[in-house]
Amino acid sequence: MLSYQHIYHAGNLADVQKHALLAFALDYMTRKDKPLTYIETHAGRGVYDLTAPEAAKTGEAAAGISLLEQGFPADHPYRRRLAETRALFGDAAYPGSPLVAALSLRDGDSLHLAELHPQEHAALTANMGRWGLNIAKRDGFEMALALTPPTPRRGLMLIDPSYEVKTDYANIPKTIAQIARKWNVGTIALWYPLLLDAPHTPMLRALMADHPESFRHELRFPPVRDGHKMTGTGMWFLNPPYGIESEAQRLDALYKTL
Repeated sequence: MLSYQHIYHAGNLADVQKHALLAFALDYMTRKDKPLTYIETHAGRGVYDLTAPEAAKTGEAAAGISLLEQGFPADHPYRRRLAETRALFGDAAYPGSPLVAALSLRDGDSLHLAELHPQEHAALTANMGRWGLNIAKRDGFEMALALTPPTPRRGLMLIDPSYEVKTDYANIPKTIAQIARKWNVGTIALWYPLLLDAPHTPMLRALMADHPESFRHELRFPPVRDGHKMTGTGMWFLNPPYGIESEAQRLDALYKTL
């Protein structure tokens, strides 16, 4: 299946958690004067118009970034990425994680993106072409295994599938185990949804058993509309950057204001 398009969900409560933690992690990692590699397995289109009919249809951005942005300090790396995105693409623009990464990284860093959906890949190439990135129209898990260990070896990989392929839940722990064996110094970040039937539970159980030193953060919230099955959002980190737990606690406090 290749039906998922993130424009319907851009800027929602899950995006705020994912992108705030990603921006924080990359900001911390780029403070060190050593190059790094960023790899993303399911990139989407990179930037989203929150006034587009698809975004307006679900109302998820209105219940997400529109409510929470002012809860971040002005100098927070996530707020900076939001401001930079609007300066480049207009006031209604919202950055996907590839743009958060591209705006966070420096000359000499390496960035690799995979997106298999034909329409999303075309949009990603159009939106992100100015950065001269490595953009592949291929399966993201295949790319991750092919690229690791990357050069430079320091770096972060974001795994952010739509989970429209239900076997992802079973396959992700196995894939991450393969990646970690090849790239034991890499930071691996995995996003997952919290749904009413909790399909993530066996996946997280396997990940925590294989990597007991890893870090897990979850936020719960009411469904944004009738019939919506998402009740929260999760991020899992292997080799998490220093300070990520404090940043997660900041998010805990912010979401309690909803």
